[in-house]
Amino acid sequence: MTGMLYSNLIGFFIIVTTGATLHAHGVTLIGTAEQAAEALRPFAGSLTFFLFSLGIIGTGLLAVPVLAGYAVAESLGWRGSLEMPVRRAPDFYLILGAATLAGLIAALSPFNPIRMLFWSAVVNGVVAVPLMAAMMLVVGNRKIMGAFAASRMLMIFGWAATALMTAAVAAMLVANFAG
Repeated sequence: MTGMLYSNLIGFFIIVTTGATLHAHGVTLIGTAEQAAEALRPFAGSLTFFLFSLGIIGTGLLAVPVLAGYAVAESLGWRGSLEMPVRRAPDFYLILGAATLAGLIAALSPFNPIRMLFWSAVVNGVVAVPLMAAMMLVVGNRKIMGAFAASRMLMIFGWAATALMTAAVAAMLVANFAG
């Protein structure tokens, strides 16, 4: 939980500082990590690139492999947790290693990393809509969840978030394909 909180906070502040500095100065197209890091200059000064690198590396190391490990392990019914030693969850740790290696390969590829981040965010946003809807159907089903089924208030907020995400994806698709 700490890792996910940390990675989400970093992501949030990258968005806020970028919007507050680059966009405010007319920079709306970011094509390199250097341009994205410049958003931190008013805050970090000469440590701009160090702080940006630390944030990106920390976010990647904390969030991406762990999410992949848990998602794959859960979907395949494997036991896995960072609290378990490697000998008790070798498949889980294999997935963590593979996800880390995939990230390294992507980082060393000739593709623009900023474009890869952008398109991965787009794909994640689009895929999130059916996943959120499926999750809401499961967590609200008392036959499946029993005593752990979501409360009425949680269902209201969950469906509202799903509707908001659907509207955001629809707006993005309309904005990009209507013009």
